[in-house]
Amino acid sequence: MRGKILAGVFMALAFVIPAAPAVAQTGAVAQTGLPGLDEACQTVERKVYKDLRELVTIDLDTASIAEVRLLAFRILAAAEADSLVNLPDRLRERLNGTDEDLRAFLKTDLMAAWTVSLRVAVVRTLVDTGANVQAAAQEALDDGTIDVFLPYLNDGLYVARELDCASASPSAPASTSPSASVSASASSAPTPGAGPSSAAAGGSGGSLPITGANISSLALGGVALIMFGVGGVLVARRFRT
Repeated sequence: MRGKILAGVFMALAFVIPAAPAVAQTGAVAQTGLPGLDEACQTVERKVYKDLRELVTIDLDTASIAEVRLLAFRILAAAEADSLVNLPDRLRERLNGTDEDLRAFLKTDLMAAWTVSLRVAVVRTLVDTGANVQAAAQEALDDGTIDVFLPYLNDGLYVARELDCASASPSAPASTSPSASVSASASSAPTPGAGPSSAAAGGSGGSLPITGANISSLALGGVALIMFGVGGVLVARRFRT
């Protein structure tokens, strides 16, 4: 019971007591609240990973067990805030163990466990990414050190994403797709059978062909016959009279 109370007190102190002044990390240019791009090229606030080395402000060889446990709780809080894997679980195990194991872990195994956690965080950035992010992440993984992982996660990742998003955005109107070109060609091509022979068969200017007898000539001939007949009748009557 007493151990649980002390653990609660140390956990509360870890959030209340401010961290020591941060030392500028070599090569890191990330700032809290600096905007960046996510995987979908949307502007978001950058996720800044804490340099846990800045929290170790005590001499682990001579510090009291209360100071050691307080340091462990502060590191645990920072690791959970960064959503790290591996390190938080190992810290909880040591906090539930003996004081000697906790001190030894912070002295010898903390950096190795943190390196593994940062490596996993870098690998996660390779999901659904472009060529620039993949190249930057692979370069960090090949180096495999904390001094390369942190600058990549805090800055290099977002620089590479900007390059990928810029190359993916269209800079000019999209060209006509192959299917549209085929459709346009098909619509402009002449229909089968509509060639010069067809135009000639239909007459000039596309008019209908003239078939059958000449109706106007027949009509004029009929009128002439009728007039000739009427004249003959009139002449016959005159001679009778």
